[in-house]
Amino acid sequence: MIMVDQLGKAVQDSTGTLQILHGINLQLPAQTTVAIVGASGSGKSTLLSILAGLDTPTTGTVYLDGQDIFALNEDQRAALRAQKTGFVFQNFQLLGSLTALENVMLPLELAGQRHARTQATEMLARVGLSQRLNHYPKVMSGGEQQRVALARAFVVQPQVLFADEPTGSLDFATGHAVMELMLQLNQELGTTLVMVTHDRELAARCTMRVRIDAGHAHLES
Repeated sequence: MIMVDQLGKAVQDSTGTLQILHGINLQLPAQTTVAIVGASGSGKSTLLSILAGLDTPTTGTVYLDGQDIFALNEDQRAALRAQKTGFVFQNFQLLGSLTALENVMLPLELAGQRHARTQATEMLARVGLSQRLNHYPKVMSGGEQQRVALARAFVVQPQVLFADEPTGSLDFATGHAVMELMLQLNQELGTTLVMVTHDRELAARCTMRVRIDAGHAHLES
């Protein structure tokens, strides 16, 4: 599903060139769960952003379902993301002016789905929020907001779900519940899940673990 070919990322700062990622090669099969782990500042989130086409590499490229995503322009990459991927973030990134239902409907409406309300309602019920459809994020707990974010990500049935510290801002019990829900939905829908996490339990539940150490990638058994 995802192939990474000689991926490198460098940025310029006041001291010169800072190499963030070094010649990374990876193959992530379809329907795999992948945890990207490593120390803070090792390059995990940069790698995830490049895999998702949100950031661009300095060298190398990424193939998503056989498509070289960096042979596309920015608008084409955005269209590819809308068609094939979903996202879950540590800080939820829900739209505060929209209800839970409206947040989940949004990607469906942008994709021109005719039955967005029905599909969003059903997905929110699957994540246990059928009684919170018309609530705004500000009156929901962190766990509830992350479940809305999961519903929004999975409702479009993405081929790949990218997650950046999906349990990072939650307490242990809530994070565990969100983790179980995310893995359950991922298995049911056959999605390829690629996530950055510091959660050792969550990483251990994944079928692949990629450790980033000072910008170098190593597969862990």
